[in-house]
Amino acid sequence: MMKSTFYRDVKRACLLSGALALFGLSGLLHTAHAQDDYPNRAIRIVVPFSPGGGGDAVVRYMSDKLAERLKQQIIVENKPGASGFIGAQIVATAAPDGYTLLMGFDGGIVVAPNMLNAPFNPVTDFAAVTKLNDATIILVANPTVPVKNINDIVALAKSKPEGLQFSSSGPGTTPHLAGELLALRTGIKLSHIPYKGGGQAVTDAVAGHFPIFFTVVPTVASYIKQGRLVAIAVAGDKRSPAWPDIPTIAELGVPDFNVSSWYGILAPAKTPKAIIDRLQKDIAAVLAIPEVRDRYLNNAFDPVASTPEAFAAQIKADYARWGQVVKDANLKQQ
Repeated sequence: MMKSTFYRDVKRACLLSGALALFGLSGLLHTAHAQDDYPNRAIRIVVPFSPGGGGDAVVRYMSDKLAERLKQQIIVENKPGASGFIGAQIVATAAPDGYTLLMGFDGGIVVAPNMLNAPFNPVTDFAAVTKLNDATIILVANPTVPVKNINDIVALAKSKPEGLQFSSSGPGTTPHLAGELLALRTGIKLSHIPYKGGGQAVTDAVAGHFPIFFTVVPTVASYIKQGRLVAIAVAGDKRSPAWPDIPTIAELGVPDFNVSSWYGILAPAKTPKAIIDRLQKDIAAVLAIPEVRDRYLNNAFDPVASTPEAFAAQIKADYARWGQVVKDANLKQQ
C-alpha cells in the first residue's frame, strides 16, 4: 500500500511539474510574441508639462514621424503638476509593456527629487530609452542692470549686503540649481525668486523686477534679439550652435561649471529590453531626419540619440551630482 501511494504521489508530482513547465513556457512564448508584435496598438507619451511649453514641443517635433515608423498612433498626453511628479508617477506605475512612456526632463527626474518628496525613485522606477536632446541654459540680465559678464555680476553682488536676486521657472528646476551653483562657485550671495513657470518669469525679467535670470534659450531668444534682455553667458560646457557668440560661464572664469537641461524618453521599470531597444532605434532614426533635426536646432535644442545604457548612466550621475549641490547649498528638502 505504501509503495503504491509513493508511486502515485511521484506520478502526480511529475504531472504537476510538467503542467507548470508548460504554463511557464506558454507565458514565455506569449511574452516573446508580444515583444515581436510590438507595437500593435496606440502608444501614449505622458508629458509632465502644460501644453505649449518647451518640453511639450520637444515631443511634438518628432511624434508624427515616430508614429509613421512604428505604424501606430502616438498619443501625447499632458499631465502637469507637482514639479513634474504627477506625470512621472503615472508612468512609473503603468504596465511595463511599452505602451505608456514618459517624456522625462532633468528637473523632474534628477533635480526636484533631491529637494522634494518624490513618489518614485528616479533611478530604479524607470527604464531609460533614449535622451532626445540637450537644451542650452542661459544667464540673462535686464538691460538696466550694469553687468555685461560674470565678473560684473560678482562685483555687483559683493557690493550689496543682501546680494542679488535671481529668478527661475520654479524651485527644484535646473535653472534654479544653476543659480545656486553659480553662488557656490563664485562665493557670492544670490536669493532665488521662484515662479510656477517660465512665462511669467520672463515677463518680470523684461520688466526689471529682478536683475538676472536663468532659463533655457528658447524662452528668451526673441527678447535678446530685441535688446530687451542681455545675454551674459550659457551654462553648458560648450557654446550653443544657435548662439555661437555667447561665451560659456566656464570661459568667463568660473571653474567646473557645466549645466544644461535635457529631455528624454523613459518607460516603466521592467519593460522588456527588446521593446526598449526597438523604441531607441526608431527614435534615433527620427532624430536623424533633417527636417526634425533642423527643427530642434532652430529652437536651441541639441538633438541626441543616446543608447539606453548611456542615458541610464547619465540619470544616475546627474541625480547624485544635484544631490550634492542641494546639500552644499543647504537647500531644505520639503
